[in-house]
Amino acid sequence: MTVAQSQTADSSRRDFLYIATSAAGAVGATMAAWPLVAQMNPAANVLALASIEVDISTIEPGQLITVTWRGKPTFIRRLTADEVAAADAVSLDDLLDDNARNGNLDDNAEATGTNRLAAAGDGATEWLVVVGVCTHLGCIPAFDQGNYGGWLCACHGSEYDSVGRVRVGPAPDNLTVPPFEFLSDTRVRIG
Repeated sequence: MTVAQSQTADSSRRDFLYIATSAAGAVGATMAAWPLVAQMNPAANVLALASIEVDISTIEPGQLITVTWRGKPTFIRRLTADEVAAADAVSLDDLLDDNARNGNLDDNAEATGTNRLAAAGDGATEWLVVVGVCTHLGCIPAFDQGNYGGWLCACHGSEYDSVGRVRVGPAPDNLTVPPFEFLSDTRVRIG
């Protein structure tokens, strides 16, 4: 074996060792980083609360139930036909917030009564689903209080109408309508 052949063989072995060492180091670094990245995923209890299914078969027109979704009170209300008509008759000029804030609609949807009751693609316009947290300081407004047939946040006087639109007070936004869908005539999934 000549000196030139010996140097070529040494160079080939060295290149192989560099590549093998680099590959082993990359695999080791990935295996060490995997638990660190995986621990940033949501916990199982958080994923369980990401969506809930609620039986709405016992709610009569005019009634409301409160469920907990993502740790917040969420109001599910079945409006009467008169309440739906009255909500649709309100002019957008009379509202403090003219944005629907409905997770089922476009971000720029107007706060008409129908848009506040709408679930994406559903014709069930008698159902209201809102997160029951005042948009001013996070209090929980009381139902069937105030002058608009909806909720009153007694802490600072914000009043919401029958479809959760802020009408009076320091609250800047309407109550949020979370994403929801009807699984059947008697079940709704929130989230």
